[in-house]
Amino acid sequence: MRQFSRSISLGVLIGLSVWAVTVFDRADAQGPGGRPGRMAPGSSGPGPSPEMLAELLRVQIPDDPAAVVAVIGSSFVLVGDLMPRVEARVNELVSKAPTPPSEEELQYIRASIFRSLLNQSIQLKVLRESFLLSQVGTQAADKRQEAERKMRAKAIQIFQEQELPTLYKRFGVYTASEVDEKLREQGSSFESNRLDFIDQVLAHLYRSDVIPKDPPIPMVEIRNYYEDHLDDYRYPEQAKWEQLTASFSRCGSRDAAMQLITEMGREAYFGGSMQAVARAKSQEPLAAKGGVRDWTARGSLSSTILENQVFGLPVGLMSEVIEDQVGLHIVRVLDRRAAGARSISEVQEDIRSVLKEQKIEEAIRRETALMTRRVAVWSVFPDDTPGAKPLSVTQVAGNLPADVR
Repeated sequence: MRQFSRSISLGVLIGLSVWAVTVFDRADAQGPGGRPGRMAPGSSGPGPSPEMLAELLRVQIPDDPAAVVAVIGSSFVLVGDLMPRVEARVNELVSKAPTPPSEEELQYIRASIFRSLLNQSIQLKVLRESFLLSQVGTQAADKRQEAERKMRAKAIQIFQEQELPTLYKRFGVYTASEVDEKLREQGSSFESNRLDFIDQVLAHLYRSDVIPKDPPIPMVEIRNYYEDHLDDYRYPEQAKWEQLTASFSRCGSRDAAMQLITEMGREAYFGGSMQAVARAKSQEPLAAKGGVRDWTARGSLSSTILENQVFGLPVGLMSEVIEDQVGLHIVRVLDRRAAGARSISEVQEDIRSVLKEQKIEEAIRRETALMTRRVAVWSVFPDDTPGAKPLSVTQVAGNLPADVR
């Protein structure tokens, strides 16, 4: 019997999955004698805590591939639907491991991958069941079966026309049996792949029906959002300027710095190019770029003295020598713009995109809540699926919930 947890949270599952990849992919973690080593459970590395690991091993899942691990409406997920893919992923991770993992580590990884794949299968089948319900509603069972046969036939046709040629190309083969052989090497099969594709097609059809791809956004909603988030679009007073600097530390004394800044100021004033002088002699970080400071917001300079001059001088006028704790400076303001806010016309397309995303997410949440009420779900891991009921080990072994039989 394989060991799994029913009550461990999905967050823990995600943590375990991340840990799995980290454990087996870390070639830089060194063990004794310089050999690559693993991050052991309970260590200071990224592994899960001992409590998580103990929790993960509490519930037994049958080795029988025909055992049911989830019931979704009239659909089932069997151990055998998932384990080939689980083992293929485990083998892939083991092949990348710098040292062979312990049996305990393999149990942890196998459990977390199984759980992740089970949750994905449940979500797809919930969407599939929801689509069928949306087509036949409360009609008799024979009507539902007929509708399901028709939609399944359509999905198979799409598989044959679109997916199968892709698989031929991917594996470099020409027949379905050759595709099956290649897929079995990866822990899957042609039939399993086809069934998954059918579920995905029906799930996609349901999403297309109920989730708007391009919801309309009235201008009044854009304006309301803009007004509610106006602070996000405000910008402070800004300036751009040229600067010459003589650093006290680099000149060695204030007198030497004064001599250099006076010399640079004279050359810039009579030569007409502060940028040329800055490139040749200035001692500030942007000297190589001509001492040009691009748009800078008030309040972002460390020197208050320098900032007051930059935001107080008339545009285009070369300053007197400015002294602060760093050294001596001369600046010339190239341009300045007052504080303000971007106009609604500048940002309306950005706002429209945000509101569209919000509406799509809201529709997904709404439909997910409806689906959980319409499609009954039982799972060995009910905490992973909102609204799911627990499927006990006894039920897994063959006794399904009474309201499913």
